[in-house]
Amino acid sequence: MIPENQIYLASRSPRRRELLRQIGIKFHLLMMRDAPGRDVDVDERPLDNEIPTDYICRIAHTKAREGWKRIFQRRLPVYPVLAADTIVTIDGCILGKPKDSAHAEIMLRTLSGRSHHVMTAIAVCVNDNIQVRLSTSAVKFREIDDREIRHYLANNYVLDKAGAYAIQGMAAVFIVDIAGSYSGIMGLPLYETAQLLQEAGVEIFR
Repeated sequence: MIPENQIYLASRSPRRRELLRQIGIKFHLLMMRDAPGRDVDVDERPLDNEIPTDYICRIAHTKAREGWKRIFQRRLPVYPVLAADTIVTIDGCILGKPKDSAHAEIMLRTLSGRSHHVMTAIAVCVNDNIQVRLSTSAVKFREIDDREIRHYLANNYVLDKAGAYAIQGMAAVFIVDIAGSYSGIMGLPLYETAQLLQEAGVEIFR
């Protein structure tokens, strides 16, 4: 078992923190460098001809690996590192986080009236051993008109959200159907997360 039953979360996402608290996991934030114009810990640009599933698993794996390295660089207590990444895909194309409001508007127009997939990959690193799981969910949007898109973007911060929306916010009114993991669409599939953490020696029901 992991001493003190604690982990590091290598993510800035408040939604992932909320979900870990939901299942009683004790965690410390392990911040990665991701500010524009500075060196970053993980280059999140897709490789040439990289398919979405390979991309998202590679990014989660890399984040967990870099997080593990940071533990020793910063001389921190050694606990498992949990990392995750979420993308939206439609027609085989990856929709990550929008660059600006105009880009977010394009994304929402693309998703309007159609089905898309939300993929969240999670990775847990312990002693340089990294295990990855992938959660894929299907989401169908109703038609969204221009007025609704403008109102949504004016009242919601979406630049940190894959596909320019959050299922737990106002965008829920756009959703007709979901097949898959609600928590996975939020950014941390709890079933797969619990599996990986238990395999890493973290007790969920303690």
